[in-house]
Amino acid sequence: MTEVVPRLAEVEADVQGLVEAHMETLLGVRFLASEYSTGPLHGGRIDSLGLDENGSPVIVEYKRGVDAGVINQGLFYLSWLLDHRDEFERLVRDRLGATAASQVLWSGPRVVCVAGDFTRYDVHAVREHRRSIDLVRYRLFGSDLLALETVAAVSGGVQMARRARPWSGAQAAGVQGGAMGELAGAVDEVLLGLGAGVNRVERKTYRAYQRLRNFACVCPPQRAKLLVYLKVNPADVTLVPGFTRDVSGLGHHGTGDLEVQLRTPRDVERARELFRASYAA
Repeated sequence: MTEVVPRLAEVEADVQGLVEAHMETLLGVRFLASEYSTGPLHGGRIDSLGLDENGSPVIVEYKRGVDAGVINQGLFYLSWLLDHRDEFERLVRDRLGATAASQVLWSGPRVVCVAGDFTRYDVHAVREHRRSIDLVRYRLFGSDLLALETVAAVSGGVQMARRARPWSGAQAAGVQGGAMGELAGAVDEVLLGLGAGVNRVERKTYRAYQRLRNFACVCPPQRAKLLVYLKVNPADVTLVPGFTRDVSGLGHHGTGDLEVQLRTPRDVERARELFRASYAA
């Protein structure tokens, strides 16, 4: 055996180039722009701009090693972004089309800081801010391997409440207080409890659970079942009619190619291993 020694990039631009070239695979974010100028009055350039799977704007800032300023730099640009929503939506329209621009989710803009490492003070700092911030440590191994590790992930600047807000809309009418509503609450507890750094994002048509990328999407309860979509390859699962289904070629809300149909608490227990597999993917 030969040890593959981890190393940092030679320069910050090497990390940025790798992530931008594979942003959707690595972060679940569609790439929009690199070194985006915030104009002469603001005086800055955002390393990377993107849009995540749920339509949330994403700012990505990079540092080769440890840099105490990376979090404040990201928040500085986030403040600019919130003041220039129309400009961002025009950029999305130009790059991804009018539909994506109309669905930008301004309730949850994110900052992702990718660096060689972070201090315990950095981790404490992100938990004090009322913004969504992910701290991601990178390492290069040999000439062709890249590892990303989430050091801290905070949504809205505080740890999310363990109980989900009630579903709203016609799809959930009449089921919120019944068995399906209780089932949705049980699934919420299981998914949030899979590990540290799980964030929940609310959209009108689904509730996403993410660890950098979405790993589960839960649709509003129906009268007799609850649909969950997972980032699990259906080819790796023994599909059970009425419980699991391959939806890789079908349109649906949320993200994921494996549909899990839940009708009873026993189904939630049956699905735990699938939830864990999607979380670990």
